[in-house]
Amino acid sequence: MNDWENHKITGKNRIAARNLLIPFDNEKEALKTDKKKSPYFKSLNGTWKFKYHETPFHVDDRFSKPDYDAENWDNLAVPSNWQMHGYGKPHYTNSNFPFPCDPPRVPTENPTGCYRRNFFIDSSWDGKEIFIRFEGVDSAFYFWINGKMAGFSKGSRIPAEFNITKLLKKGANCIAAQVMQWSDASYVEDQDMWWLSGIFREVYLVAVPKVELSDIFIKSTLDEKYKNGTVDVEAVLTNYGNGEIKNHNMEFTLFDNNEKEIKTHIQKFSLKAGTDKKISFNIEVEKPEHWTAETPYLYKVLVTIKDSSGNVVSAKSVRTGFRNIEIKNGVMMVNGRRILVRGVNRHDSHPDEGRAVPYETILKDILLMKQHNINTVRTSHYPNAPEFYDLCDEYGLYVIAEADLETHGTGRTSNPLMISDNPEWEDVYLDRMKRMVESYKNHPSIIIWSLGNESFFGRNHKSMAEWTRSRDKTRLIHYDRDLKMETVDFLSQMYASPEMCIERVKEFNYKYPFILCEYAHAMGNGPGVFKEYWDLFYSNEQIQGGCVWEWVDHGIRQFDENGKEYFAYGGDFGDKPNDGNFCMDGMIFPDRTPSPCLAEYKKAIQPVHVEIKDLKKGIINILNRYDFINMKHLQGSWHLLLDGKIIESGTIPELDIASGKNMDFKIPFKNKFDEKSEFFLNICFILKEGNIWAEAGHSVAFDQLELKSSLPKFAPSVSGEKMNVSEDNNMIKLNTANSEIIVDKIYGVLSSWTVNGAELIRKGPRMNFWRVPIDNDRRNIDD
Repeated sequence: MNDWENHKITGKNRIAARNLLIPFDNEKEALKTDKKKSPYFKSLNGTWKFKYHETPFHVDDRFSKPDYDAENWDNLAVPSNWQMHGYGKPHYTNSNFPFPCDPPRVPTENPTGCYRRNFFIDSSWDGKEIFIRFEGVDSAFYFWINGKMAGFSKGSRIPAEFNITKLLKKGANCIAAQVMQWSDASYVEDQDMWWLSGIFREVYLVAVPKVELSDIFIKSTLDEKYKNGTVDVEAVLTNYGNGEIKNHNMEFTLFDNNEKEIKTHIQKFSLKAGTDKKISFNIEVEKPEHWTAETPYLYKVLVTIKDSSGNVVSAKSVRTGFRNIEIKNGVMMVNGRRILVRGVNRHDSHPDEGRAVPYETILKDILLMKQHNINTVRTSHYPNAPEFYDLCDEYGLYVIAEADLETHGTGRTSNPLMISDNPEWEDVYLDRMKRMVESYKNHPSIIIWSLGNESFFGRNHKSMAEWTRSRDKTRLIHYDRDLKMETVDFLSQMYASPEMCIERVKEFNYKYPFILCEYAHAMGNGPGVFKEYWDLFYSNEQIQGGCVWEWVDHGIRQFDENGKEYFAYGGDFGDKPNDGNFCMDGMIFPDRTPSPCLAEYKKAIQPVHVEIKDLKKGIINILNRYDFINMKHLQGSWHLLLDGKIIESGTIPELDIASGKNMDFKIPFKNKFDEKSEFFLNICFILKEGNIWAEAGHSVAFDQLELKSSLPKFAPSVSGEKMNVSEDNNMIKLNTANSEIIVDKIYGVLSSWTVNGAELIRKGPRMNFWRVPIDNDRRNIDD
C-alpha cells in the first residue's frame, strides 16, 4: 500500500509537535522575538528547482540524489501553490470531493511536484542539533537530505518538524521533496476552497545546543476576583548529547511590555544523555494588566539556559497575556465579563498567490478587521499561517482556532460517518488536533479550540475533545455538529435563524451560551438581517454573537483577451465538478477592497449606540457597548441637518462612559423644528489619537437620528358618491354612476374595470411572489 493512501500512517520520522522557539546567543537579542535575526535560523524560502508530473509513478527515483542533474527543471518559488504558476489547474469545490469517494484510496492521476535546492551549513552550527520545519505542505510529502530519506508527513496546514542532524554535513547540502496533490488526508481536508498544492508556507532550519528548552506551555491566568495573576509553566528540557549534563540553570523571567523585569524564577537541573525532563512551577504576579481584544496587553517571557559556570547556553523568548476564559451562569466570559463575538470566518486566500498568503496581506486583513469593529476570527477551517496568531495577540482579536479537518464530501454518500465514526481513523483526528494545540498553545488570542468543520459527529471527535480537555483546561472547546452537547462547552450552530437561536438555549434551560459559528452568508450584495441578529445578541445573555461567513472572496486574478482584469471562480479553469461562484462570498473582494457588506457589518456591531431621550429638550443618550473599555479614547461630534444641509454642529465633551454604561448629553440646538422641513441629527465618534491599527480621526461609530420628517400625510379621498354592490355565484359587482368593477369569485381576480363605458384593463392582476434570484438562491434552483 502506498504511504499516501494509508491512513494509518500520518508521518514518518516527524518529531512530536511543540511550540518551537528560536534560540539566540544572548538575552537582549532574544527579547526582540525576531527569528530572522537569530544566527541559528536559516530560511529555505526562495527559488527551488521544480518538475511537475501527472502521477507519482512517473517520478524518477534518482531525483533526490545530490549529483542528479536538475538544471533543465523549471524554477518555482517556495512558498507557493504550483497551480498558481501554471502547473495543473485550480479546482474549486464546496463539499464534493473532486474524485470518487473511496477512502483511503485516491486516483492514480495524482499530480506530483518534485523540488530540489542546495543550502549551506557553516562551522557556526558545529555541535548543534538541527531541525527542519515545514509550516505547510499540501497534501502529503516525502523529503530527502543529501539523497537519504529524511521524513514523510500529511496534514497540509499544520507544522511538520524533523531532526535532520545526522543527515547533514558541513558545507553544501541538498534537499529534495516530493509532494502529492492527493492522499488519504484529502478526505479530511474537504474545506470549501480551491484545491491547491505544493510547499505553500515557510520552510526553515533551526540549530539548537545539545541541551535546550525544547518546549514550553505558559498559562497566564487571573484569580477569582480578576485582580492578581498566576503564570503556570510547564517546560521541557532535552539533552541531545552523549554525556550527562549537571548543575545547569533554567532562568525564567517575566517582563512587562516595556521590558521591565517583573519576576524571575531559577530552576537548577541535570539531565542524562538522550533524555527529557519536564519541569513545572508557577509565579504569582500582583495586579497584572489584562489581555482582551480591546486591551491586548502582552508580557514577554525570557527563558535562558546557563551552564554550571553561569555561561549562557541559549536564550529564547515568548509572549503571554493574562486572561480567563470561562462559562458562568450559561454565559461565556473573558476576565469575568460577558463578551459579544463580533466575528468573521477567515480562509488563507490571495488572488495571485493562492494559500501562500504574504505577510503584508495577513496584516492588511488584521487592520481591516480592527478598523471595522471586528473582534473575533474563526480560522476556517484549519490553522491559518503562523504569523496570523502573532498579529492577533498584538492587535487584539479573539481566535477560534480550528483543526485542519473537514469530511464534507462523505455527506454525499449513504454513510456520512464512514470516517468520523471509524476507529481506524482516530489517530488521524487526534494527530491533527494535537499538532494544532501544541504548536499554538501559547497564544493568548486563542480562546477556543475547534474540532473542525462539517465532519458530522462521531467517536473520533469525542477522542479529540477528551485529549484537548486533558491538555488545556484554560480554553473552551467548540464543534457545531455536537448538537447534543456531548463533548463541547457551548452551543454553536451555523445559519440558525434568530428564532432558532432562542429555541436552542431554551432546549438546554439556558445552561450554555450560544454562538453562531457561521451566519449571514455574505454572498452577493449583502447578507441582511444584521439588525435582527444584533438586537437578539444585545437582549439575550446566553446568545453571544457569531462569525459571519466569510471574510474574503476566493477569486483568482485573471485577465481576458483585452487585458481586462477579472476574478475567476469554480469552473473558470475547466475544473469539474465545481461549485461555481460559491467561493465568492466574502465581505471583502479578493484584492482586499471592502464591499458594502463590510460597511453594513461595521455599523451593526459598532461599540456605541445613541438614542433620542427627550427631543424637546435636545437630550440624547449615549451607550457604551464595548465589553471592557471606557469611551475616553473617542471624540464625539454632532451635526444638525435641515433638508440634507448642515445648519448647526458641535462636539461632545469627554466621553467618560464605562463599559456597559450610558450618559445623557444635551444638544444645544439654536433652531426650531418646523413642520414643513426635514431634520436629522448625525452623531459621529472618532479616535482622538492614533493607535497601531488606525490613525487619529478614524471613524469608529455613527448614528443618524430623525428629528422631524417632511413626508406628507395622506388621507383617503372621499367623494360622497353612492356605490352599489351586487353578487351572484360567480362574481361581485361594484357600481357607481359612471364606473363598474367586477371581481371574479372563482379565481379571486379583478376581471373588469370600466369608467364611462371604457374598459381600463385587459386582465386583472394576479399574485406574484417571484423575485430575481440572488447568489445565495442560485445553487438551489434547477437550470
